[in-house]
Amino acid sequence: MVALVAAASLAVLALRPAERQHGGDADYVVVAAAAGLRWEDLDPQRTPALWQEASKGSVGWLSVRSAHAVTCPSDGWLTLGAGNYAAWDTRAVSGRCPAAEPRLVRPDGIGANLTDQPTVVRTNQDRLPYGTTPGALAESVRCTVAVGPGAAIAAARPFGRVDRYVPELPAEPARLLRDCVLSIVDLGTINGAGAERRAAVEAADRTLARVLAARPPHSLMLIAGLADTEATSRLHVAIAEGPGWETGWLTSAGTGREGYLQLVDLAPTVLAALGRPVPEKLFAGYPAAVSPGRTVDPAGAMQGGQDADRRAIAQRGVAEIFFTVLAILQAVLFVAVIPVLVRARRHAGPLGPPLPPRRLVDLAEAALLAGGLAIPAALLADVVPWWSSAHPAWMFGSATAALMILGTLLIRLAPRYPRTLWPMAAAAAVAVLVVTVDLATGARLQLNGVAGYSAVHGVRYAGLGGVGLGVFVAGLFLLAGSLAQWVTRRWRPLVMVIFGGLGVVMVGSGHMGADPVGAIAVTAGACVAAAISTGGWLTFPRIAWAALTGVVVTITFAVLDLRRAPLEQGTLGRFLTSLADGTAGPSVQRAAAANGQALVDSPLTLLALLGAAMLAFCQFSPWGGLNRVYGLHPAVRGGVAGTAVATVIAGVLGGTALGSAGAAAAAAVPVAVLTALRVLLHAADRTPPPGETDGPGGPLLRKSDDDPVTVS
Repeated sequence: MVALVAAASLAVLALRPAERQHGGDADYVVVAAAAGLRWEDLDPQRTPALWQEASKGSVGWLSVRSAHAVTCPSDGWLTLGAGNYAAWDTRAVSGRCPAAEPRLVRPDGIGANLTDQPTVVRTNQDRLPYGTTPGALAESVRCTVAVGPGAAIAAARPFGRVDRYVPELPAEPARLLRDCVLSIVDLGTINGAGAERRAAVEAADRTLARVLAARPPHSLMLIAGLADTEATSRLHVAIAEGPGWETGWLTSAGTGREGYLQLVDLAPTVLAALGRPVPEKLFAGYPAAVSPGRTVDPAGAMQGGQDADRRAIAQRGVAEIFFTVLAILQAVLFVAVIPVLVRARRHAGPLGPPLPPRRLVDLAEAALLAGGLAIPAALLADVVPWWSSAHPAWMFGSATAALMILGTLLIRLAPRYPRTLWPMAAAAAVAVLVVTVDLATGARLQLNGVAGYSAVHGVRYAGLGGVGLGVFVAGLFLLAGSLAQWVTRRWRPLVMVIFGGLGVVMVGSGHMGADPVGAIAVTAGACVAAAISTGGWLTFPRIAWAALTGVVVTITFAVLDLRRAPLEQGTLGRFLTSLADGTAGPSVQRAAAANGQALVDSPLTLLALLGAAMLAFCQFSPWGGLNRVYGLHPAVRGGVAGTAVATVIAGVLGGTALGSAGAAAAAAVPVAVLTALRVLLHAADRTPPPGETDGPGGPLLRKSDDDPVTVS
């Protein structure tokens, strides 16, 4: 049965989502870009050319991540021309970004030389961890045309030469746009707000109208808002219009999400449309594809309730508030419950302190249960359009609190609530159910969700995020540990393996979690959980068998991933491919840098440390009760250990440090403390009636009105 579970897991991992339709080929490509252009800037009366292109072509939200913390106009243009994450200037930015004003010389009156290009190339190759070669796009075609200073940055070759250059669009641009297969036009920079911004957008639209009137036949138009203009990151406009690009959603293998495109995807899209090979070792993105199904009206598709940019802005502020408040509240909760645990401890003599009052125990259990449901409730709260409120933090907090209270009441009022492991199993089942339903419906709750991930960050756009992974793994292994107590000892490892196999399928499948690194981490956690679910410790034979199983699953998954086409490979396949061709160094550097930043900046780190401290306190203090829980319910100990192993591995390999572990701790530690409290209260009674039992889940806890706490 274990072999069948493993085989089924790997078979599902081998499946990939159906391929999306690639756009049509073109004889020419014209890239018209304006730094700062957002969907809210488009209007059918004020910007008729942009509105026409958005109505006819395929559209999406563009994530403008570059090698710079803030993608200013020069960084955006340079990333476009490099096809990889690049930075024009590595200095910190505060307030408004500087304009793209490269130093150009024109010795022959035809092209131009970008005098700063050699320095920029050295900076990107020697100081930044992306292995970027500025000018890789221009090197992949015979010649390029650049109109405007920003376009010159994108069209310059690595040594600084721009093949054809004019500072402004000429009165008759048709001949210029036919000189080369690739033309790049700077539509200007969209800055500020109010009248200033409207004037800049209208000027860009007038320039675009002239480009459209003079575009070569059988050409592809790519229109992009390829940079931010302030320190706050946003989502921007992406439009592809031409034969084969009609009325769809833009996407790519790099995002895996309809309607989302990365800035690094534009260069591969240009070459794919022209039928030119993509330099895989240099480009970080993937050619854009078209998914059907969007409405013709751009306002209905990109604005209103569907405005991903507005939701992402609200998400950024609310997420920081939520996790900070959650960490503070859980710290207060853990400190407050310690006296209850002390009084619940069994004492040897008749002069020990009295047991805690019934109402105090009820209050502590309710608070711990609500704490364990906080992140699942936050995921569900994204069903409510809180981001459209004038006070999104208050609306989101109210929705989350209401769901926490509702979940606590439903679990508390269940007939099986008095059983020792019921609150843990029920809270774990809620976490697993919420994440599973979200993944089955396209991970819509996690995308730009408070307990999910933001498309603005440019790291993940679909599948299972770090927070969702932590909650799912904690719920999965705690539920498996609770259920394994209802079978005989010899079958408990099988229960853990079955749940672990299901977790690998959910996390690693391209249809669901789309996180192969997380799937490998879940495999390691399941091995550890199964090894100690029958009691005892991690002996050498158990470690050896667990390690061997993890290695076999990892190697098999890697082989399956490497057999796919390059554009269909997952994270593991891409990393192994880069390892084979010698380009894995930048990936390792990026992961290390991301781990360092997440370790310092994320409130989830505090949640992980708080959870670890509370578990250690409950296990090693004489009144903590966790050792008694592990002794009575060894499968629960296996679940806790498997959760810790899986989330730490997933965080380190995935670049989120203790992010997944923090989410797992927020969900698992409160219900683990609740279970320890119950076991201590059970142990306080020295005279249970003979034969009275509650099965493998533990004795039945009853409460009377006369005694503070009695056990029968």
